[in-house]
Amino acid sequence: MNWLYTLSGFAVGLIVGLTGVGGGSLMTPLLVLFFGVSPVTAVGTDLLYASLTKTMGGWVHGRKGTVDWKVVVLLSLGSFPAALATIAMLKYLALDEKTLRGLVTEVLSVALLTTAIALLLKDLIKKIALRQDGSVYELHHRYLPSATIATGVIVGTLVTISSIGAGVLGTVALLFLYPRMPSVKVVGTDIVHAVPLTAVAGMGHMALGTVNYVLLGSLLLGSLPGIYIGSHLSAKVPEKVLRPILASMLLLIGLKMAFYK
Repeated sequence: MNWLYTLSGFAVGLIVGLTGVGGGSLMTPLLVLFFGVSPVTAVGTDLLYASLTKTMGGWVHGRKGTVDWKVVVLLSLGSFPAALATIAMLKYLALDEKTLRGLVTEVLSVALLTTAIALLLKDLIKKIALRQDGSVYELHHRYLPSATIATGVIVGTLVTISSIGAGVLGTVALLFLYPRMPSVKVVGTDIVHAVPLTAVAGMGHMALGTVNYVLLGSLLLGSLPGIYIGSHLSAKVPEKVLRPILASMLLLIGLKMAFYK
């Protein structure tokens, strides 16, 4: 085990505990850019890492009743088949290492930049949904289930290829589709959906042989105490201060990944 991996796991875990986001969007590029881990291995390892670290959060939200299980099911109807189909496609195409590395890097950079923009526009999206009379713009209930499933398909595909998308992008999509849903329920629903999705995608990468188990153990050794400490400090650090800092970091990392060779 490399203690630098454990230290990185702790740092990312601390940020996740403080902000509720940043796991895959920070860990995967950190492994690629700083440690020189292959992008494909970084994604596969991070998916299992994410499923294990978010399990506790999902359990807490489930106990508190801050999960909309109907929405979780609808998202899963799209994301699970999409994740399995993406893994099957990667296995069927049997891309050479250079081509696969390029594909993952390109999707990773786009996902990072989109996540950064979504973070910055999160409040604006909520405001746009509000009318002057206090009511909200909502998608017609007839189209809401299919739109939610379609969102699951996009998130499932993105997560499987880049390990990014189940956090910020999933939250922003839910805010747009369900403007009346309380923020805490949006977060809880997104986390509970992310746990089995990242597990399914991670197991798919296990089948592809793109998971480093020693690396996974080292990251977990640091991230679990990091998340615990960060979650207790989150009330003392304003999200309005942390969010633009995190978004700026993701923009810079996304641009760096875009030119990564």
